[in-house]
Amino acid sequence: QVQLVESGGGLVQTGGSLRLSCAASGSIFVINSMGWYRQGPGPERELVATITSDGSTKYADYAKARFTISFDDAKNTVHLQMNSLKPEDTAVYYCNGYINPYSTGPFGYDYWGQGTQVTVSS
Repeated sequence: QVQLVESGGGLVQTGGSLRLSCAASGSIFVINSMGWYRQGPGPERELVATITSDGSTKYADYAKARFTISFDDAKNTVHLQMNSLKPEDTAVYYCNGYINPYSTGPFGYDYWGQGTQVTVSS
């Protein structure tokens, strides 16, 4: 069993910053990748940023200049530093992990956190 627990969401004004964190725990042999997704007023979750085990990162276009994803190996924790926040960033942010509980390799399972609310006021 793998658990992902997010923290760091909250209410900020336009132009402010937040740092989201997501800690993975449980039956983990290797974390192949982790990332952040968000769900705003629309019905679908969208990719914000991902990071792989070799350190490669991927960002949505709107996040490239303002957000930074990082991973703490010692704590199995992924972070998302969000700067220059805008009202359109308001959403529930979900942590995702592609994790192999049995061995090293690209095989794994997708796990999701419960989500953390980010609200940016105008």
